[in-house]
Amino acid sequence: QVHLVESGGGSVQAGGSLRLSCATLGVDYSRSSMAWFRQIPGQEREREMVATLRRDDSTTYANSVKGRFTMSKDSAKNTLYLNMDSLKPEDTAMYYCASSPEWVLRSRLGLSTSYTYWGQGTQVTVSS
Repeated sequence: QVHLVESGGGSVQAGGSLRLSCATLGVDYSRSSMAWFRQIPGQEREREMVATLRRDDSTTYANSVKGRFTMSKDSAKNTLYLNMDSLKPEDTAMYYCASSPEWVLRSRLGLSTSYTYWGQGTQVTVSS
């Protein structure tokens, strides 16, 4: 069984940094595709893909975070990370870690339906 638990969220001023962690249980990093999504609480809009990391260590990023966010993994610690620098108020959202046990095609990396397992989320609030 797969479990994902996010941590590291909090409140920060614009221009600051945060590091999110996703502790994983039952994830086979040699096969899985992983991602970070975010969603603004109370809004009906779909969850937005922030970053993805596939088993070949290839990464993709949303245009809005390119150059500011970095996704990485530590397989030995069964943990994913999202380093967020130069944070902006528009980065305020609940951030979710997600996992697919299979290879996700590049064309489908940004779709929340491509991922089977989800964490409970961690809130990030950026004030101006």
